[in-house]
Amino acid sequence: MTFRSKTAWFFGWAWLVFVAANTVDLIVRGSLPSAMVVGAVLGFITWMTYFLALRPATITEQGGVRIRNPFRTAYLPWSSIDDVTVSSAITITAGDLTVRCWTPMPTARERAKTLRQQNRQVKRGRYPTSEPTLTKGERAAREAMAGRTHADWVADEIKELATVRKRESTGEPTVRWAVDSFAATAAFLVLVVVAIVVT
Repeated sequence: MTFRSKTAWFFGWAWLVFVAANTVDLIVRGSLPSAMVVGAVLGFITWMTYFLALRPATITEQGGVRIRNPFRTAYLPWSSIDDVTVSSAITITAGDLTVRCWTPMPTARERAKTLRQQNRQVKRGRYPTSEPTLTKGERAAREAMAGRTHADWVADEIKELATVRKRESTGEPTVRWAVDSFAATAAFLVLVVVAIVVT
């Protein structure tokens, strides 16, 4: 299963469609050097969109979890995972290796929103005359859910999978540089150099 910001992913692909349409327009009707300058600006925004919206993902697989950050990809077999915590990001510890997931990322705003929703009074009946009394189970559930974000749920999912599949997986954690990220960066830099030379 792939965990990422769905909003960022949607707007990232919408931006790519916009850039493709504008690139065709620049090729057909654009004139040098202004077309190259506009192309370089579009290239910069596309490069940032790729790194911040499209590439980051946390992917749970049969044998482990794959974390795609902008310039590196880490693969942690379930058997190697020691701890999963959430603070400003999901952090997975595997021996001496600590990997921070770029997505999903908890925000203070999202936490505050969930707390506000938990603190709202539960109204029963059309004209409630007093605050309803929650059962012991309802109070415990409410306290357990208070302030939880999507990142907390993902961290719990990773912990559970690591526990359940620990004996089924083998191997060592690996961290590799992302070739696609360097290729995108190189393409952007070539575009900038060409734009500078043409102008």
